[in-house]
Amino acid sequence: MRFLVCGGAGFIGSHVVDRLLSDGHAVEVVDNLSTGSFSNLHQARLSGGDLKIHNIDVTTPEFLDLVSLRRPDVILQLTALSPSAAHSTLALSSAPAVVAALEAARLFGVKKVVLGVPAHLLYGEVPVREIPIKEGRVSEPISVPHVITRTLLQLLAVYREVHAVEYTALAIANVYGPRQRAEDGVVAAFATALANNEAPEFYGSGKQTRDFVFVEDVVDAYVKAATKGDGLVINIGTGVQTSITALWKEMSAGSTLQPVVGKQRPSDITRFAVSPVRARIQLAWAPFTGLTEGLATVLPQH
Repeated sequence: MRFLVCGGAGFIGSHVVDRLLSDGHAVEVVDNLSTGSFSNLHQARLSGGDLKIHNIDVTTPEFLDLVSLRRPDVILQLTALSPSAAHSTLALSSAPAVVAALEAARLFGVKKVVLGVPAHLLYGEVPVREIPIKEGRVSEPISVPHVITRTLLQLLAVYREVHAVEYTALAIANVYGPRQRAEDGVVAAFATALANNEAPEFYGSGKQTRDFVFVEDVVDAYVKAATKGDGLVINIGTGVQTSITALWKEMSAGSTLQPVVGKQRPSDITRFAVSPVRARIQLAWAPFTGLTEGLATVLPQH
C-alpha cells in the first residue's frame, strides 16, 4: 500500500514510518518540522525502503500537489497529536491541517484517512465510576482544545457522509517511548531528569493517574486502522491507571533523587484511563507492552 504520513518526522510518526517500511509499504512523509525532526527518521532512511520525505506544511498548495502526484491509498494524520494541541492558542492550527488532509482525500480519491487525537482532550475529566472511559462518553466543553477535538471528529463524519471519504479516529492515551521530547510527556521528562541527575518536578500531589501506552503499541493501532474500524472513534490505551508517584517510583528505583512538588496546573485531569475493548473487537488490537518493559527502553543505561 501507499501511505502518506502527516507529521511523520515526529515522535509517534517516525515510529509509524519505521513500521510501514518494515512491512514493505511505500511511504511519503510530510512534516513542517515545527515539533518533529529529520533525525527521528535516521533509521528509516537507512532501511532501504520506499521512502520519500517532504519538508512542507499540510495546509499549503504544495501538499495538494503532492497528493495529486503520489495518489496514496491512506493518509495517516498525526499532526493533531502535537503537544501544542493542548494549548488554546495553538490548538486552532490543528483544524486546518485535518481539513487539508480530508480535502486532499476527497479531491484525489484517497481510500481512507486515519486521524489520531489526544484522548484526554476528547473526554476531559470524568467521574471515577466511568473509568476506564468508553468511546460513547460525551462530556461538557471545558476548553478550546476540547471543543476543537470534538469538532475534528464531526468533520470526519461529515466527509464520510457527504464525500465518501472513509476514516478511523484513534483517541490515544498517554504515549511514551524512545524519541519523545522531555517537554512532551511525563515519562520523557522523568527519564531526562534521571539522565541528568536532576530532581523532577511534580505538578500537584502526584496522585493524578494516567493511562500510559507504549509507542510501538500505538503504531500497531495505526497500521491496523488503515484497513479496519471504518467510521469509528476507537480508544487506544491500556485501561490501567498509573499514578505519577507510582511512575516515578518505578523509574527511579535505586536513585536518591526526590521530586520537587509544584502547584497543580489548572488543566490537569485528576484520574484518567480509556477502555481498549472496542479496539480489541474492531481492530484486533491490544497493548502488548507492559509498563516495566516499555520504561526500560527510555531509562538511562548505567
